[in-house]
Order: sequence, then C-alpha cells, then structure tokens
Amino acid sequence: MKRNLFLALALIITSIAVSAKSKVFMTREITPEALVKIYKALGRPADGRRVAVKISTGESGNPNYLQPTLICALVDSVHGTIVECNTAYAGKRNTFEAHWQTIHDHGFDSIAPVDLMDEDGQMKIPVRDKRHIRYDIVGDHLPRYDYMINLAHFKGHAMGGYGGVLKNASIGVASADGKAYIHSAGKTEKAEEIWQNIAEQDLFLESMAAAAQAVDDYFGDNIVYINVMNNMSVDCDCAAHPSEVLLKDYGILASTDPVALDKACVDIIFNMHPSDGNDNAPLIERINSRHGTHTIDHAAAIGLGSLEYEIIDIDK
Repeated sequence: MKRNLFLALALIITSIAVSAKSKVFMTREITPEALVKIYKALGRPADGRRVAVKISTGESGNPNYLQPTLICALVDSVHGTIVECNTAYAGKRNTFEAHWQTIHDHGFDSIAPVDLMDEDGQMKIPVRDKRHIRYDIVGDHLPRYDYMINLAHFKGHAMGGYGGVLKNASIGVASADGKAYIHSAGKTEKAEEIWQNIAEQDLFLESMAAAAQAVDDYFGDNIVYINVMNNMSVDCDCAAHPSEVLLKDYGILASTDPVALDKACVDIIFNMHPSDGNDNAPLIERINSRHGTHTIDHAAAIGLGSLEYEIIDIDK
C-alpha cells in the first residue's frame, strides 16, 4: 500500500515537473543505414569518446538477437566496442569460455572489439532509489568507457514482461552477481543463489528501474537509447528456444529518455490493430501478466524519464 501511494505521488510530482514532452525518434526502416541515421538524429554524438555499445549477444539457439550485419555500420561509425556481461542462469553465456564461444558463433567478434565487462571482476555504482537495492553491481570494465549506446532488441520477456532499453541498462549492464542482486531485490549478491531468492514481482521490476537509473547517472549526457522492434517474440533473446514470432517487424525508435522510449514501444504494441500475420495479443498478455509496465512507471516516478513523449518520424 505504501509503495503504491509513493508511486502515485511521485508520478504526480514528475508530471508537474516535466514541462515538455520527451522526443522519441522513429523510422520504419530496419537497416544498417537507418540505425546510423536515427543515432545521428538524437543530436548527442560520441565525438571521439570511448564508446560502449551495449547489446545482448543472444543465447545459443535463439535466432532473434540483433544481427551483426544490422548493427555493424553503427558500431563502426563510432569506433565502438560491443559490451556484455555474463548471465546468472545456466546456458551458453554463464561462463566466460561459453560466452566467448557464443559471441564468436554469432559473429560479433568479426565486426568489432568485444568486451565481457565482468571478466576481471565487478564494481558497485551508486543508486538514487535505495528502496530495494543499495547500489548497482556492474562489470569493473565499465570505467573503460565514457559514452554508451544502449542498443536494445525490443521483445517480450519471461520475467520482466518485455525487454527494452530499461532492462538492457539494468540487467544487461549488471554482472552475473549484479543480476542476482536485482532479481532478488537486494536479498543476495551471488549468482548461484538467484533462484532461491527471486523477489516479489513488483520489487524486482522496481529494482530494475533503480539499476537503470544508476547506469544513466553514471554516463550522464553521454548515453543514448535505441530500441529495434523486429523479431518480436514473447520470449527474450536469453531464451534458447523462443516462442514463434507472431508480429511483423515495426521499425527503430530512439531517444535520450529511456522511459519515454520504452513507453512509446509498449504503446505501439498495445495500440496496434491486429491483422493477418500480425498478432499483438500474445505480447500484450505477456506484458500484462508480468505487470511489465510497472518498470516504466516506477522509472518515471524516481525521475529517470518522462511518460510523456512525442514521436518524430525521421522518414518524412
């Protein structure tokens, strides 16, 4: 009850404080050239900084991750390094040896340098919202970079309801132990204890929002956010055997405001008129059944971004 009251009051305060809608850029093209174009439209260039391009390298057996052929032009244009961290669940990315093999099999090391940021250890960065987690545990290679492109594949997720830039900043940048810390809402910092300590759903979602804000604070004005809306299964790229994709590819959206960006993508799915070969009902059910929009609402409540946005179509 207290948490719900806090959220309601914070949303009111945030809505009063925000005088202008956040800009969310959109293109219906999903091409290497369109990715570069929408990045440039954001007006926040890397300008020679050390650039981390945070993606999901995709679980072995899952074909839906962002392909190297799609992202290579953007990564090359900023002389970026593809960054990831190990997972906290069993699979082909929970050890460094297996993760490097997956990276190679998926072709990422053929287009750019790749860095598993927690390979040499981890570090803690501050969080503002200490309701559940006291800090964010990330790979200790993070200080190698002073600019980040959060390049997310927008799709469903078994635990979070959906995956976009907020998840990519929180769970994605966290070390394996950091992932356990977020999933448990502060109960454990050990990856091997994650499944015995899974938190109540809303506490997990709120912890994700807090961790995403920590990463945003770490980079300040040197971070941008991009969601690619293609291959939108109800399952994440972390699933080795994802459900069939029932939605047509939509486009690419980008913003300097991660809350507005994820909100815009969710709104597109919810407001879509289903048609032959384009069934949004399963993804809507996945998001609703996991209360997935709570991550967005809580991120807005703690001041990470705005729920109010305007779409700027760069195709026009």
